[in-house]
Amino acid sequence: MTLVRWGMIGCGDVTERKSGPAYRQVEGFALHGVFNRTLTKAEDYAARHGVPHVFASAGALIHSHDIDAVYIATPPDSHEAYALEVARAGKPCCIEKPMAPDHAACVRIRDAFAARDLPLFVAYYRRTLPRFRQVKAWLDEGAIGAVRHVHWTLTKPASPADVEATNWRVDAAIAPGGYFDDLASHGLDLFGWLFGEVSDVAGFAVNQQRRYSAADAVTGCWLHRGGVTGSGAWNFGAAEREDQVEIIGSSGRILFSIFDDAPLQRVRDGEVVETAVEHPPVIQHFHVEAMRDHLAGSGVHPSTGESAAHTAWVMDRILSRR
Repeated sequence: MTLVRWGMIGCGDVTERKSGPAYRQVEGFALHGVFNRTLTKAEDYAARHGVPHVFASAGALIHSHDIDAVYIATPPDSHEAYALEVARAGKPCCIEKPMAPDHAACVRIRDAFAARDLPLFVAYYRRTLPRFRQVKAWLDEGAIGAVRHVHWTLTKPASPADVEATNWRVDAAIAPGGYFDDLASHGLDLFGWLFGEVSDVAGFAVNQQRRYSAADAVTGCWLHRGGVTGSGAWNFGAAEREDQVEIIGSSGRILFSIFDDAPLQRVRDGEVVETAVEHPPVIQHFHVEAMRDHLAGSGVHPSTGESAAHTAWVMDRILSRR
């Protein structure tokens, strides 16, 4: 296999443990260069992780002959500008989720890569995790009969980190839905993979606490094209943390968490079966491995610009942005 040399834009927390190591560990890939707006931070990252090149600008990285593909790991308000430049450079790209702050920007990114027939991936890595593939296997084999409804409740208490100046997740200019944009996007994208695309959706988003500019309480309901109904409630000023998905079928239920590493539960005829499926040490490993296979022509990646743009459309509608 030809070695694919990746350049990474941004070197924040997600790149330390969740993603960056995977680009170095997956056979056929190499993390070959990094850029960060703070040069010393990029230099420190490169020194600690064995990245051979540090670039002084994003453009220099994107257009370098030493870089074959680009991973964008910055806050979502910068994704579009970087991604369009990567498309102009004619290189494959992976963008951290959410793909962009709104559906319209996602469409512009998606179309730019489609126009040049370039691979575009988005880091909704739960589609590749064994834990959620087990859920899909149960659904596909009819373990709970015909699927009727899915509901997700995600709550967490307010914290001092909510109002830190560097926390883009509570800045309405970057994430209008607040933590909903960062966290709920994972589950909504997963539901699109499990149950198919959404045909209709509505919701409400409000700022109950008035602690920051973004919304902190969101509710939504939707209809998948295959007839499965869905609902969700996300609140980031609640008394306790809760993360529970319930899939209701004609013959049973499946319960699991999107973020917590708790056993999956399958309930049928009064019997509860628990199955523990561990995450890999580097959470994006299988996502990055699937990109390797896709680029090599030996597989199709489940999370693309097309699917991520659809997730953004669902989120826009829940946030009442038509």
